[in-house]
Amino acid sequence: MAVMEPIDPHFEALLVYLKEARGFDFTGYKRSGLMRRVNRRMSQVDVHDYQSYLDFLQVHPDEFTTLFNTILINVTGFFRDADSWNFLRAEVLEPLIRAKPADSVIRIWSAGCASGEEAYTLAMTLAETLGLGVFRERVKIYATDVDEEQLNEARQAAYGEREMQAVPAELRERYFEASGNRYLFRKDLRRSVIFGRNDLVQDAPVSRIDLLACRNTLMYFNAETQSKILGRFHFALADGGVLFLGKAEMLLSHGSLFVPIDLKRRVFRRAPRVSQVPGAMLAESPRVSSAPLTALDQLRGEAISASPLAQLVLTPDDLVAVTNRQLEKQFGVSSRDLGQPFRDLDLSYRPVELRRYIEQAKVERRTLRIPDIQLARGAGETVHLEIQVSPLTDAEGSLLGVSVIFDDVSDARRLQHDLEHANQQLEAAYEELQSTNEELETTNEELQSTVEELETTNEELQSTNEELETMNEEIQSTNDELQTINDQLRDSTRRLDEANAFLDTVLTSLEAGVAVVDRDLRIEVWNRRAEDLWGLRAEEVTGQHFLNLDIGLPLEKLRPLLRGALGGESGEAAVDAVNRRGRSLTVRVVSTPLNGRSTGANSDGAIIVMEAED
Repeated sequence: MAVMEPIDPHFEALLVYLKEARGFDFTGYKRSGLMRRVNRRMSQVDVHDYQSYLDFLQVHPDEFTTLFNTILINVTGFFRDADSWNFLRAEVLEPLIRAKPADSVIRIWSAGCASGEEAYTLAMTLAETLGLGVFRERVKIYATDVDEEQLNEARQAAYGEREMQAVPAELRERYFEASGNRYLFRKDLRRSVIFGRNDLVQDAPVSRIDLLACRNTLMYFNAETQSKILGRFHFALADGGVLFLGKAEMLLSHGSLFVPIDLKRRVFRRAPRVSQVPGAMLAESPRVSSAPLTALDQLRGEAISASPLAQLVLTPDDLVAVTNRQLEKQFGVSSRDLGQPFRDLDLSYRPVELRRYIEQAKVERRTLRIPDIQLARGAGETVHLEIQVSPLTDAEGSLLGVSVIFDDVSDARRLQHDLEHANQQLEAAYEELQSTNEELETTNEELQSTVEELETTNEELQSTNEELETMNEEIQSTNDELQTINDQLRDSTRRLDEANAFLDTVLTSLEAGVAVVDRDLRIEVWNRRAEDLWGLRAEEVTGQHFLNLDIGLPLEKLRPLLRGALGGESGEAAVDAVNRRGRSLTVRVVSTPLNGRSTGANSDGAIIVMEAED
């Protein structure tokens, strides 16, 4: 009994649009976490409702990539939950390898692999168990994810110091090669790890898998989608195959598919398949011996002809394509009628009008049963038939034809009649047992009610645990982003400090006094030589109007020179002045425009160079 989540029709319309426009099906994700991540992206682009965001996506197609990166939280790591990996190697992989033939391939699937750390952890664990030579010969690791950007990163197999902290030193030395500030996984072993895109909700699973690792991925999906994915995982695993989940996933309600090996470490074994529903899942085509194709065709034809049931196969255009001996015996339709329109045969309307059922089966793509059809034959004999009309489709659902099977159920009808008579005799005995059964049923219902209450409590706790784990990974992802931003900011600050120190050194080293003013002639820079000339420190003049300074320089004479520099023209003048020691001297003043901070015709200020002449 899962907790129902509120449905927002506008949000659901957004999910449908994402599925139709880009093929990403998020309808199976838990709504609380999914809405939280979509809302986060909406706030970043200043959009306030789902309808407006759908319009925003239609106008800005590049937004899809950013949105998907926000939704698909790719938090992973090497040897995450180290105790579980130690248990997996000792209690699962080593017995699994001993049980397989020495030359057989070991097939591993890492589902939801993100940037590849988990897939390479599997590779290192198996290489340590088998040895490098045997690993290269026998192991195939299929690593899949829905995020193409993460898959491209995983194929590079390059990781920084932060990601490598979880790898033991001896394994780092054995399986990685240093390249600058990155570590590359060994190329010869990388060939055994095959990365590819796979949507667990929509795509067919990899098959014949010995170990399937899908850690902290299922927790993002709702209960219905989890059940669907686990059914595919059950199909993908070989008999006795092992499922390795994350610590937030427990499979409390899927005991028919998987039985726990170690519940604490989330390791499960595939339960034997009890029954297989036809058409429930597309498996890989069975391998057939290398017999000639003509022999196989002959075998198929003979198998249909020898069937004890009368069978007719029509093309999509209702032409006769296949008949068998029983069909000829019962209705006179034989191989001579191949290629004939079905409507021209008596069988199309006798003993029942079949054409409307055939059309219905083709339109609805489902099998129709026509029960209790009576066919009169010679000597007053009546045959009871049950007709089955089935559409034949390929893997994409395209119509290949229609199969019509005529089942003679006359003997079954007679047996049913005899059975009904026997049932009447047993009815009295059943009535006596009914009272006892009702009492037992009441007790069972009371027990079932208690079990359902316990299951509800367990599922609510599990849902809360998964939600907390999801939020934890979101926080971890945000922390990683903030750490990266801090590193970039720290690097920018360091470079700015270096540039400022260099500029200060240049200004200090100049023999001439230098002042830099803005467009309002307010002083921004005042170097050491200017302090020596006029006796004013930089902190005293910064922000002051240049022409208002009380120094021994005739500033009014420099007003035209400064106005020209602000207009974009350089100029110079020689003026008589008195320095801070009261000594008279001639000062050569050069004024040049300060450009570069704006794109207008005028300058942003002026650079004033004051050089005392002997």
